[in-house]
Amino acid sequence: MRGEGWRAALRRGVVIPAHPLALTAARKLDERRQRALTRYYLDAGAGGVAVGVHTTQFAIREPRFGLYRPVLELASETVREWEARRGRRIVRVAGVIGRTAQAVREASLARELGYDLALLGLGALARATDTQLIAHARAVAREIPLMGFYLQPAVGGRKLSYRFWRRFVELDNVLAIKIAPFNRYDTWDVVRAVADSGRRDQIALYTGNDDSIVVDLLTEYRAPALPGNAVRLRMVGGLLGHWAFWTRRAVTLLEAVRSDRWIRRGGGMAIALSLGAQITDANGAIFDAANGFRGCIPGIHEVLRHQGLLRGRWCLDRQEELSPGQLQQIERVRRTYPHLADDEFVRERLEGWLR
Repeated sequence: MRGEGWRAALRRGVVIPAHPLALTAARKLDERRQRALTRYYLDAGAGGVAVGVHTTQFAIREPRFGLYRPVLELASETVREWEARRGRRIVRVAGVIGRTAQAVREASLARELGYDLALLGLGALARATDTQLIAHARAVAREIPLMGFYLQPAVGGRKLSYRFWRRFVELDNVLAIKIAPFNRYDTWDVVRAVADSGRRDQIALYTGNDDSIVVDLLTEYRAPALPGNAVRLRMVGGLLGHWAFWTRRAVTLLEAVRSDRWIRRGGGMAIALSLGAQITDANGAIFDAANGFRGCIPGIHEVLRHQGLLRGRWCLDRQEELSPGQLQQIERVRRTYPHLADDEFVRERLEGWLR
């Protein structure tokens, strides 16, 4: 909303696409198309962008590529230019990973470049105890506010217990959590921890469960805090790789959930759940669920390439490509669910984004 600060927007709930990396055929940063992607998300109505995350490719940090700072800087500049024209504040999220020294450096750089939050990945601390993880999070939180991150192990995350989350949410500088374990039991661990902490009004919950987006957004979690007294929590928005494409439809979806539009209509909940199942089917094809998500990032790139936003599916790792049969599955869901795509929206504005 115009004039709204980023903290208020984060608490209210916004669409936050996980920003991909635009590359040339030579696998160099394509700045023109990287900016175009950011402009697409903002014009589509996204309230935030997340950069330096899994979808951006963790390899941008490797010295041979040296892209972490340039990519974060480019996105921040593009967002700032857009904000100046539109008068609306965008939530800037930077992915922060690695062991403590690396994570603190990344958090400090993100703050310097104008980012609001660090999405704190803990995959590099696979064998750390809860106490060590909390010490790590506390060190990063001294640099920048945190969005906790429960990332599924299949793409680099680790198992995190209720005990960990209960201690994590006590950190003063934790403002949000992205819940993305692709597991309903693990999702409940995070929800319960926030409910039990008494900080439900201070910590915004965001879905990252790309396999269950609509259900997550529709569900009101009633977590018992005291006998006969339930704490009610909702996931107010999403930070999703699945929202890195067809973003205009994601914005429409979140608006429909927030307005309870489906619930007021006859048979509306059934319609909503049916749509959710279609989105899950599309996500399974694009994220390559059948092959352990190996083709996840190339799958996202393929959708953006089809729309003209990217020139190709290229990743920094030359071996990272679509799995056998994945392209056919992507084409299947594109044909089957044309209403999930925002091709016309992109086609009408692409030339301006590429200026």
